[in-house]
Amino acid sequence: MSDAKFDFDLIVIGAGYGGFDAAKHAAEHGLNVAIIESRDMGGTCVNRGCVPSKALLAASGKVRELADAQHLKKFGIHSTPVRFERKKIAEHANSLVATIRTNLTKTLERSGVTILKGLGRLEGAQKVGIRDKNGVDRVLTSKDVIIATGSDPFVPPGIATDGRTVFTSDEAINLEWLPRWIAIIGSGYIGLEFADIYTALGCEVTMIEALDRVMPTFDPDITKLAYRNLIDGRDIDAKAGVLAKKVVPGCPVKIELADVESRDTVDELEVDAVLVATGRAPTSKNLNLESMGIETVRGFISVDDSMRVLKGGQPVPNLWAVGDITGKLMLAHTAAAQGTVAVDNILGDLRKIDYRSIPAATFTHPEISSVGLSESEAKDLASKENFELGSVRSYFKANSKALAELESDGLMKLLFRKDSGEVLGAHIYGLHAADLIQEVANAIARRQCVTQLANEVHTHPTLCEVIEVAYKQASQQVKKSIGKG
Repeated sequence: MSDAKFDFDLIVIGAGYGGFDAAKHAAEHGLNVAIIESRDMGGTCVNRGCVPSKALLAASGKVRELADAQHLKKFGIHSTPVRFERKKIAEHANSLVATIRTNLTKTLERSGVTILKGLGRLEGAQKVGIRDKNGVDRVLTSKDVIIATGSDPFVPPGIATDGRTVFTSDEAINLEWLPRWIAIIGSGYIGLEFADIYTALGCEVTMIEALDRVMPTFDPDITKLAYRNLIDGRDIDAKAGVLAKKVVPGCPVKIELADVESRDTVDELEVDAVLVATGRAPTSKNLNLESMGIETVRGFISVDDSMRVLKGGQPVPNLWAVGDITGKLMLAHTAAAQGTVAVDNILGDLRKIDYRSIPAATFTHPEISSVGLSESEAKDLASKENFELGSVRSYFKANSKALAELESDGLMKLLFRKDSGEVLGAHIYGLHAADLIQEVANAIARRQCVTQLANEVHTHPTLCEVIEVAYKQASQQVKKSIGKG
């Protein structure tokens, strides 16, 4: 039953995936809910991230496949020169965005959520201020408040953007033009995905990475194989260990590259365009967090695993935060999971989120995915808890389905405890890696061991047999280890 002392039982600030799932989940459980959004419903994922970028990747991926005459020739297929319309590819992405945004909005309305358009902020305990686009300001009361304002692209100092020749992923998803030569600053998942799109559509790419190796956030063994295909195998010149010290928009765009350590200029480039893919920064500046004495860490709001906002290490009553603003795993599905966890705790069903079991994927062609611990994290845990770490590799080149698709260049690395067999992590590069990783994520969520999993029957011939092979190899290592003990 709603509390008559408040305007709402729950106000959610931000209607991205985290805010959406929180509001929907709360309304379905009988709470009187309002959600505040200053921009488009659906937040970054729907409007400027996951959804439009995957539409572009789907279209450009088909262009790449049809243009790969050597690959098709192995099937006995001969294609004519591929033609594509940039504008229609962009329209496909825009149409998908509009459809999903409309569906999301209607879902909230059907659930009984009150949608408020404006800029939301805190106004003290259990109070939320909202200013609409006309400048009208009001303050609402709510028993609980969830902050879900997400993040925006981070642009390092020295880089000037104009949205046309120097831009972030927010503008790139519009695909307004195809530069002959584009530099991409950053080689994380955003940089890799857009490099995939641009090279498929005929652009030359220079990739600039400040850290000592390209693709620094990925497993080194996965990177070695992926680099050969996604970077070396394409029209990409990758530069690691150099900093884009200064970027000036124009025709051409001028880039000053510097040594990371000394900051001395080492090279200058002139390109047609620059995509800045250097990560994302939390959108917390206008939340008026100081009204409740809440301090951020680099703009991120500290939370516990129940999604309660922390102040001085202690939970703030009735205040929660989910999604990118928390700085945990900055992924749409993480935000959604955090949103439902927060609401469950509000409802009295005490829950904590399990970040180890949340997978991540990069939708290049082929894909890269991971879940659980990295190998270095697993080694640290093994040292701390005094167990022997197990690691096996399963190759796509031994998989019948991958061979049938002529897509056998792939690898899975599985990490596990040799004493108990518990699955600790997995890293995959290969055809449909983003789908395959979910099986391992489920195993980690249940803290299952490889000796159990090795007995599960997988459909033949399918790509998931790559995982079955890894489980069986790992199981043998566990049995040998136990036998020695």
